[in-house]
Amino acid sequence: MDSATFERPTGPSSARPSLAGTADNGLKIVIVGGFGVGKTTMVRSVSEIRPLNTEEMMTRAGEGIDELADLDGLSRKNSTTVAFDFGRISLDARSVLYLFGAPGQERFWFLWDRLFSGTLGAVVLVDTRRLSDSWYAIDRLEHHNTPFIVACNDFGGPLHTEEQIREALDLGPDVPMVECDARDRSSSKYVLITLLEHLHALSSKSLSSTSSAAEPTPETAS
Repeated sequence: MDSATFERPTGPSSARPSLAGTADNGLKIVIVGGFGVGKTTMVRSVSEIRPLNTEEMMTRAGEGIDELADLDGLSRKNSTTVAFDFGRISLDARSVLYLFGAPGQERFWFLWDRLFSGTLGAVVLVDTRRLSDSWYAIDRLEHHNTPFIVACNDFGGPLHTEEQIREALDLGPDVPMVECDARDRSSSKYVLITLLEHLHALSSKSLSSTSSAAEPTPETAS
């Protein structure tokens, strides 16, 4: 892919240990959300390999199409993901997470359904200054019955209560929601841990329900 670029970690992250070439268990996680909410930044911050980025410079051809609200920092965005971001993080010696960051622009949404294929779960990354940009991501995940959590990226905007955000996104109480800073590796790792804990809880609940249904009742036992 000609547009793909590899970002070499700098600073402390350059000392991260290399990973084994193979793993017994590969778990696919997708990070979705609106345009410019920090999906590429999160993959870069947490990946233990040089992340694959399919970013291209934004040009005049995108004017009127790839538009962002006139918010601090967003109006200066000069590159955009055109396919997906890819990173990898180890859970243990034989298990890894494969991270896919989905493109946020509406014209690339057709890629999402394919990215969701085989996905264990998802992170919906949210900029609370423009919550409506997250509606489509949540709608598609619910359509695919893909478990997800919501992570509110810190852009320094006005504070909203958890109840206000849940109401705006029409989230049920069973969907975990956390705050994060996508630039910070430990914060991004916490988001992924929260998702894995949520998936584990759902799996345990499903197994418990299956076991209960399989247990013979006194009538059937007799």
